[in-house]
Amino acid sequence: MNDTPAVLLTGANGGIGTPAALELARRGFLVYAGMRRTGHGAFDGADGIREVALDVADPGSVAAAVERIAAEHGSLHAVVNNAGVIVQGPLELVPDEELHRQFAVNVFGPVRVVKAALPLLRAGRGRIVNVGAPTAYLPMPMNGPISASKAALHSLTASMRGELAAWGIPTSVVVPGLVDTQVFVKAAEAQRAASVPPERQALYRNHLAAVEKAGANQKPEPTTGTVRAIAAAVTDRHPKAEYFSSPNARILSKVLPRLPRPMREAAILGAIGLRGITAPAADLVR
Repeated sequence: MNDTPAVLLTGANGGIGTPAALELARRGFLVYAGMRRTGHGAFDGADGIREVALDVADPGSVAAAVERIAAEHGSLHAVVNNAGVIVQGPLELVPDEELHRQFAVNVFGPVRVVKAALPLLRAGRGRIVNVGAPTAYLPMPMNGPISASKAALHSLTASMRGELAAWGIPTSVVVPGLVDTQVFVKAAEAQRAASVPPERQALYRNHLAAVEKAGANQKPEPTTGTVRAIAAAVTDRHPKAEYFSSPNARILSKVLPRLPRPMREAAILGAIGLRGITAPAADLVR
């Protein structure tokens, strides 16, 4: 078996995942870069990266990926659960299947990967790193599905940390800030394509326009801070329970949630453009 420590990274085909895989490989790890469709070209010529077909929402795909790692390497130094989707919008307009998909990928997927990989993690005295979100601590309107799914993932991470301590398997969560990643674009496209009747969408036209305007004025963080946090969680001798990508991520996660509720909610509504928002003048709910 290979003596190089191996890392399984899910969601490696873009956003945070691609630079994270390249950084871990640069640090000397053998990275199994999990993605639903391999061969996208980002890792062409890169040393220390092996693409592996992996759909975290598909039990058979997860089992096959872990079986391959077991056959080729025999152990894992870390599992980094980075794969995720974002479903946004007012809950009234979110189709049930989209809400289910949010939890299938963001919650059940990481748990499925961890369960399958635990024998390899025990063999490699490994660790678990789950990529969370500030909305786990600070739920926001128009972001209910992603907030709820990440809150569930954070809770499960804390549970695993206590349960797996007996085997010396540390479990950490990495919290990005407002990250510049294509996942937001994909989420917006999916939401627009959802089969919601026009009259229902019209109910929230003021909300959607205000949020879009506010979002256009926000400057996302580069992914470098999140990549550094993932690398630290994978390499630290004594991994911390939480890693934050930036001071902004820490403020969103730890400072704003401690404000009095009226102050906190006013700050959130102002930040996302919903302070003082009203229903459309011609709106009649029947």
